[in-house]
Amino acid sequence: MKTIKFLMLLVTLLSIAPMSFATIFYSKNEAMALVFGKGAQIESLSLFPDDDQIAQIQALAKTKLDSGLFTFYVGKEQGKITSYAAIETSTVRTKPETLMIVLTADGQLSNVYTLAFHEPPEYQPPQRWYDKLLKRPLADMDFNKGVDGISGATLSARSALTSIRKVMAVYEVMIKNQDKH
Repeated sequence: MKTIKFLMLLVTLLSIAPMSFATIFYSKNEAMALVFGKGAQIESLSLFPDDDQIAQIQALAKTKLDSGLFTFYVGKEQGKITSYAAIETSTVRTKPETLMIVLTADGQLSNVYTLAFHEPPEYQPPQRWYDKLLKRPLADMDFNKGVDGISGATLSARSALTSIRKVMAVYEVMIKNQDKH
């Protein structure tokens, strides 16, 4: 009887363990306040690329797009754009990672915040890795162009880099030459 109870407890604990990896760092509202400041003027910009724009974005991002809709959040101060942010969710191994990727008004990477990470914590890229990517041009956002890999977090680093390239490519193709008013 003790053995059966022990086995039942063990099975229960093992079934709960995979769920314990899920970490939510920021809600969407918390992330918006973190990026743009409390009380900032934030507008939502929904973008629907046509086939030509999709081809351009995919070529620049070096990845296939899984959606025909992109939402950027535009921070403004006194009517002038201060920054852009996009929320990207991707699957690392088998579980999702959600990042808020922040660009300056002229499209440079200015920050990356991990909003949620559902893989084991040791697979999560540290903030200092993201900091090394700041202000790096889109063309250099590649492991073959000086971006360091992370031992033990290869898949999550690759996933994060793909998300960053995608956001920067969408900016480049669809926002960069728009009227900035």
